[in-house]
Amino acid sequence: MDNSGKEKEAIQLMADADKKVKSSGSFLGGMFGGGPHKVEEACEMYCRAANMFKMAKNWSAAGNAFCKAARLHMQLQNKHDCATSFIDAGNAYKKSDPNEAIKCLNAAIDIYTDMGRFTIAAKHHISIAEIYESELVDIEKAIAHYEQAADYYKGEESNSSANKCLLKVGAYCAQLEQYQKAIEIYEQVGANTMDNPLLKYSAKEYFFKASLCHFIVDELNAKIAVEKYEEMFPAFSDSRECKLLKKLLEAHEEQNSEAFTEAVKEFDSISRLDQWHTTLLLRIKKTIQGDEGDLK
Repeated sequence: MDNSGKEKEAIQLMADADKKVKSSGSFLGGMFGGGPHKVEEACEMYCRAANMFKMAKNWSAAGNAFCKAARLHMQLQNKHDCATSFIDAGNAYKKSDPNEAIKCLNAAIDIYTDMGRFTIAAKHHISIAEIYESELVDIEKAIAHYEQAADYYKGEESNSSANKCLLKVGAYCAQLEQYQKAIEIYEQVGANTMDNPLLKYSAKEYFFKASLCHFIVDELNAKIAVEKYEEMFPAFSDSRECKLLKKLLEAHEEQNSEAFTEAVKEFDSISRLDQWHTTLLLRIKKTIQGDEGDLK
């Protein structure tokens, strides 16, 4: 379907809306009233134009039109509508200009936090984190936004949502070799979930991840940590993850890279290890003298 006509219509609508805004602020407009009414009409026109630009897949123009609507809503003290328009602008810009999308989402977050709507603010911090992850590949900034989202969720007692954000932070911290921070997160989330009947099965995974981070830093640390986790969460002792850790610790102590690889292979044949686990296990294996540095 050809939507080029929609784009022309949208451009005309934008021009008409601009005129309305100018006339609302003019001396005559003020004299004869109708200023705020004209601004409201212009707001509506910008939103209609934005949706036409979306149909024509002109994402930047759509984002710009939504931004204009947002600023007018702010002028009219319509905070909720202003935030909604900034979100619409951010969603349009996501497809053309990630940095502009982040600016719009941040503007909406400021309004939501000012209104005390922290759960919605947290959700949009996650959106920004995802843009930094996939579009701009700035992991440090993604971490900062996931942490902020987790903070807001915790404040609103949405612990499950907070944990999801923290686990993202933990995974990235380990990748960036910020092991101590990753350990603290995995221990915290593990402790939070082990008493929950629905979530306790996941706790062993978090203690496993914390143990791997300990292992990279120091073998003795890892031994102590595994014992601590077994004491805290007895079900961890019987898990395949705990048995693997003990085999790896033994192989590492004996500087036996073959035994280390064999233990990993055996575990992987039943429970597939993802890229994150494989990366950390390779880092541990490289600390064995004379190691070739692979898990094959």
